[in-house]
Amino acid sequence: MRELVYFVAVTLDGWIAGPNGEFDGFLMEGDHMDAINRRFAATIPTDFAASMGIAQDTSVFDTVLMGWNTYAVGGLASPYRHLRQIVFSRTHTAEGENLEVTDDDPVSVVRRLKEQEGAAIWLCGGGALAATLADEIDRLVLKRQPVLFGSGIPLFGERPYRPERFEVVETTTYESGVVFTELVRPTTR
Repeated sequence: MRELVYFVAVTLDGWIAGPNGEFDGFLMEGDHMDAINRRFAATIPTDFAASMGIAQDTSVFDTVLMGWNTYAVGGLASPYRHLRQIVFSRTHTAEGENLEVTDDDPVSVVRRLKEQEGAAIWLCGGGALAATLADEIDRLVLKRQPVLFGSGIPLFGERPYRPERFEVVETTTYESGVVFTELVRPTTR
């Protein structure tokens, strides 16, 4: 069965973006970028990867999920056109290569996707969508950045208090101060 992977940058104080979707406070240069370019090249927008000469394939991720605000922040019609892109919105529409905008229930969509053949499903953001899909997330890959935002969009939006434990698979600290932590949901639920 395919995994849903929440792969996201997060500040020390738990924000994935500023109050208006800003992400310019995140470190975009440093030795941690080599790890992204090697293992997670599919998470780089198609045009940016092409301009940097980075080859992309769908062996790690072949599908990306986004809420409307995450999708709209880049201003591109099809930011990850090398992947199947599913954007959740009840009020907006858009057209682009390999892009689908849906008002379907995100949990139902993810459960259908998990039953299909393919690589892992990347949950790109945002925090409200992550909260909705929290019970479906199999793996977290957090790129903890050595910065504080003070406020913004939380890693997980509003959800009821219900502690859940994930197991650490690997932690890598880079000279840039960025720490990649990969965690999995225990197999016994």
